[in-house]
Amino acid sequence: MPPKLIRLAPHEAENEFELSLRQAFAVVEPQLRPPFPLTIPSPEEYSQLNSAILYGVLTEPHLAKVHIKHLHAVVTDGYGLFVSLLVKIVNELYVKLFYSVKSQLIWVTKEMIDVLAVGFDGLLCCLLRQIVGGDFSDVNLWLCFELVNVFLGKWDCLLEEEPLVLSSALYTFLRLLADHCRFSSNEKLDPLKQLEIEFCVKMLREQFHLCLKVGRDLVRLLQDLVHVPVFRAIWKDLALNPNEFKTPGFTDLSQLYHLRTSSRYFLLGITPEMENQLRFLLTHVKLGRQKRYQVWFTKKFLFGPERETLIVDIVRFICCGHHPSNEVLQSEVIPRWAVIGWLLKCCRKKYVEANVKLALFFDWLFFEESLDNIMNIEPAFLLMVCSIPQYIDVTHTLLDFLFLLVDNYDMDRSDIIVRGVTSAFGALVQKGVIHSLNVLTSCEALSPYLKERLGKLVLASKAGDPKKLQSAHLFSLPLLTPPAERQPTKTGEDGLRTRSADASVSISDDLATPCSLPVITAETIKSLVQNLGESIRNSSKLGLETLDALLLSFVKLECQKPGSASIRPEALSSKISKEFELNGYKLFAPLENLPDAPDHDDEIGSATAFIIRTIIFSQHESMQKMLLFWLKNGFPVGARILSYASRLAYEADMVKSLMVDNDLVKINGSGMELLISHADGYYAFLNEINGDSFGSIVSTFVTNKEFVAKLVDSAFAAYRCFLAYTKTILDGEADTSLSKLLLSDLISCYTWGKKRQKFLLGSIFCHLTDLLVSEEYIIKFIVSRLNHADLVDIRLEIGLKKYSLFGENIEAISHLIMNSLHWDCIEQHKFWDLVRSEIAVSKIQVEKIILEFFCSHDLDANVDAIAVGGLLSLCNCCAPTLELVGAIMLLPNNVFQDFSAAALAAWFISNSSMLFDSLAKFSEKFDNKNEDSVFYNSTGIMINRSAILWLLNHFNFKFFLSLQQSIHFWSLLYIKIAKQHQMRAALVDDALPSILDEETLVIQMHAATFVL
Repeated sequence: MPPKLIRLAPHEAENEFELSLRQAFAVVEPQLRPPFPLTIPSPEEYSQLNSAILYGVLTEPHLAKVHIKHLHAVVTDGYGLFVSLLVKIVNELYVKLFYSVKSQLIWVTKEMIDVLAVGFDGLLCCLLRQIVGGDFSDVNLWLCFELVNVFLGKWDCLLEEEPLVLSSALYTFLRLLADHCRFSSNEKLDPLKQLEIEFCVKMLREQFHLCLKVGRDLVRLLQDLVHVPVFRAIWKDLALNPNEFKTPGFTDLSQLYHLRTSSRYFLLGITPEMENQLRFLLTHVKLGRQKRYQVWFTKKFLFGPERETLIVDIVRFICCGHHPSNEVLQSEVIPRWAVIGWLLKCCRKKYVEANVKLALFFDWLFFEESLDNIMNIEPAFLLMVCSIPQYIDVTHTLLDFLFLLVDNYDMDRSDIIVRGVTSAFGALVQKGVIHSLNVLTSCEALSPYLKERLGKLVLASKAGDPKKLQSAHLFSLPLLTPPAERQPTKTGEDGLRTRSADASVSISDDLATPCSLPVITAETIKSLVQNLGESIRNSSKLGLETLDALLLSFVKLECQKPGSASIRPEALSSKISKEFELNGYKLFAPLENLPDAPDHDDEIGSATAFIIRTIIFSQHESMQKMLLFWLKNGFPVGARILSYASRLAYEADMVKSLMVDNDLVKINGSGMELLISHADGYYAFLNEINGDSFGSIVSTFVTNKEFVAKLVDSAFAAYRCFLAYTKTILDGEADTSLSKLLLSDLISCYTWGKKRQKFLLGSIFCHLTDLLVSEEYIIKFIVSRLNHADLVDIRLEIGLKKYSLFGENIEAISHLIMNSLHWDCIEQHKFWDLVRSEIAVSKIQVEKIILEFFCSHDLDANVDAIAVGGLLSLCNCCAPTLELVGAIMLLPNNVFQDFSAAALAAWFISNSSMLFDSLAKFSEKFDNKNEDSVFYNSTGIMINRSAILWLLNHFNFKFFLSLQQSIHFWSLLYIKIAKQHQMRAALVDDALPSILDEETLVIQMHAATFVL
């Protein structure tokens, strides 16, 4: 009887699959020895032969090559059947295989890669799954070592044929390195760690586009390795210098946050046996009867000094890789949250517990309803809710950890984190995971501090529809309180915050929570609507107070009981506009039609201003519907909000000039009326009092830089939210991109007079960068409307790097330059003035722009003249670096034949030393026959004719370079010229210098001139 594949305990029965392979080998064994039969096997015989050959390869190492040759001779399905048998062995038998069989398994896997067998990538993934995290046994480390060698040894083949399997390997080895690097003293691990690091760094540095396939969990894995120097450097580049990865389209770490990790990666963290046991537990075991299964699972998979790190992988799998059916959800089967609660209690080490909590909440931080699955965030939420009141400590711990993540996970991109967590809470309620968050906010057992923090998120989640673009401004804006009410906090003995007896004016991160809002009823809204007209007629001030109360009450009612208001948003909009029009005031009127007098400022103290402020502070969907009603009826709503936000930004910038002297007396008369009014309105909105009485207090707060910045950010966030909501409604119509909608509002603002233009452009380019930078329609509008004074102002601001018009995307800039060729002459000249001003103070690679322009199309003297002039001016204001000089030397000969010479001549005057240094390095570069040279292309090197003539006629190199350098340069240059003109090789050889002296240098220069 042939030898067995697996080791069985005395009480275990034969494995049917292994038995079938062994029996096939016994039957076919006579045919497995040369000479092989020449008959064509039937399908049944072919299946049996594949099984027999596989068994022979695994059990007869000395004949393995013979068996593989036999397989090559008979294979008819691209090795598909053979690989499927291998996959089944790995998934079902690997743990019990004899060591010699495992070794042969790796060998035959390499053979399958070499022949590009069908499904070999799946086989590799199955082998990766057999590596167990936290397992430092020799057998497990051996498998790690063998597989990382496979991926490094077969790198080119895998990269060409199945590149995605490399991303799976990256996920696995990054995960394993977190365990392996934790034990720096273990010499046995050092060779393995070096190989794993080599593979992961090679992936991250050379194939980052494949690494992006992993999604946001790549960030989580890299953070576990930030203590390793090589990964710390990668992390720094990822966070601060993403261009180092040379991946088109990847410009910021936040882009990774928005890439959801596929569930197939979470399977890599657990073995097939673990997966089967977990799915059984979560599909068939009833709640209350799970204890013995949990005990068995713990002894089987988590028993060991370092095995608990596996819990992180298990939690990620349960959250993102196992989504039970509705039938299971409605049954008595143990829910996912209960299993995770048990796993949390299995954590003995604090760092493991923290990583498990991060794994549980990770998708919360970047949640987008359109991208993410709510099932990924459901377990964490239900675990918090269902732990009340019996296990309130679990709720406390999880909520506290979530707030810790919100505050500290990525402070540079905190808006993304806040938006993600806010969206998560909103989606959980909207999808019916729980009817209301009151179960947490109203829980008496919950810490007051946690309820306070939770209240902020609840308020933010109700501030707008989670489906629409959301803003985190409500979460991050500070709450202002008057001196009589606001008191600093201190920590009492019980750990909770208490108020001190001393009163002072301060700014806090607190926000009013929903539980502090008085209950509003539909009758309240009806009464205010009925009284609005009469209030307006009695006095304008009383009318504004009634409007303010109406809007505030409407927002509160919608937050407390969505859809319960007795009047629809559209009807309310109609009623408000009608009542004000009857009394001579038109809502959202174009500012050009309003009196331009100091005592009449429609952006301050008007009905329109009150509505805009309420939108900025709430952004509730019902308020968006009100705006949409006015927009559809011809009101320039977007333009007025944009004008308001821009003016707010302009006045906020003025605060900086007062901060130097800290002179509060100047504020009220300094032209910051809107900023003061807006801050006052914000205070009134949150504290439900008349803000006019506290102007002096608000004046103190507007000198706080951080507070003012948040006010401005929230205004532009509201405008962006309005654009997103409008686009959603208008989808299907032409020109509904956010940039086009913004342009329409921008055009309207520009018709409202010079007074508004001075603060419009700078503010929108600072706060709406992604909608404006390198947008052709926006840039063309700017250059068509700017006079020369405006142009100088913008160039000064660009030079000071206050904002960017073009960004750093070379492709986008080049595309914009090509499109600008069809603009009129004045617009083109203004355009190039702006381009030159920005690129002169940026790190953009000018040489790429120049090469792209000159090589992308056939130049026309009439069409391209202004652009060529602009590029020449751009060259003149840049330093002659090696890359830029090299690009100029290699420009094709075209209608603008003296461009290269003119650029060199300008540098000769402005920076001759650097020019000659770059030319010398350039000569060395193009002498390099290596095809990796930056100056090499498939057609060879073609040196620009005008550049050569200028070099020959205008100066002698010996004054700037050493004699040897000069001769070397001209010799190389002459050889290239000769080759360029297809001269005989003999002539080239004869031209080489025989003596390194000045006479030879002169000869070479004359010879080169003769060739030209």
